[in-house]
Amino acid sequence: MTQPAILVARAVFPETIAFLQQHFDVTHNQADEVWSRAELLQRLQGKVGVLTTGSERIDAELLAACPGLKLCANMAVGFNNFDVPAMTARGVLGTNTPDVLTETTADFGFALLMATARRIAESEHFLRAGKWNKWAIDMFAGAEVHGSTLGILGMGRIGQGIARRGAHGFGMNVIYHNRSRLSPALEAECKARYVAKDELLASADHLVLVLPYSAESHHAMGAAELAKMKPTATLVNIARGGIVDDAALARALQAKQIAAAGLDVFEGEPKVHPDLLACSNVVLTPHIASATVPTRRAMAQLAADNLVGYLVHGKPLTPLNPEVLKKK
Repeated sequence: MTQPAILVARAVFPETIAFLQQHFDVTHNQADEVWSRAELLQRLQGKVGVLTTGSERIDAELLAACPGLKLCANMAVGFNNFDVPAMTARGVLGTNTPDVLTETTADFGFALLMATARRIAESEHFLRAGKWNKWAIDMFAGAEVHGSTLGILGMGRIGQGIARRGAHGFGMNVIYHNRSRLSPALEAECKARYVAKDELLASADHLVLVLPYSAESHHAMGAAELAKMKPTATLVNIARGGIVDDAALARALQAKQIAAAGLDVFEGEPKVHPDLLACSNVVLTPHIASATVPTRRAMAQLAADNLVGYLVHGKPLTPLNPEVLKKK
């Protein structure tokens, strides 16, 4: 019997490909080429499923050109590369990879906070450039982390993980703002207090962004919001590019309107705003918050499990638009 055909749009672990080949006729991209839109459309012809990353935009135009497509399995927890309403209208299911990256991403968020507060990247560049020739009392003196106020904008699973690390590990006073308030039990577990957004901005010594990207959250941190922060505060974004107005942030950093920033995500990535690259008081990393080998393996496996679960057994593990299942 002919196996259904799927596409794996970017390079994944060889064992993921081998697992999928047990169930599908797999076209893969182990060379990890970044295909043009036209190349992606051409390779999707005749495919019923695709394993995507944030690099592949799934929208109404693509769906119209690929009428056989039934499932798009994103190897990420975020899915702003998916036009979910358009997918639902065409009866195409979307899935993502939640939970498996929560703790690893929270670890990285806290690592980026620490690196930003303690000026680690800036001081390393100074040392590597051969400029360290004496001790000074104020040399790369940064911000205190323990006992300070940790602000979290977006309090889903990753935000809660960061809150626990700050409260339990560093004795931080944790405040948060979210679209909906956590249950009293979760607030107690995270030792976190709900506040209005303006209070969050004004009170946080270290502000971490962990909210999902949407039209509503686009530039949730712009010039007006940055102006409300303390001049000694740091800002960390491990959420999605576009939540921060990168140009406004660069201006705030250059003017020392805030002390420093740590960024793992950017508008228009992999391009980075040139004004950010020119700032010494920003730590920049290339969207690697979930990048440990075990976590990336788990993400790839969950995406593959969604493909097999839905296309073979009719039961996806983590559907984004389960109303498609009801229509079936």
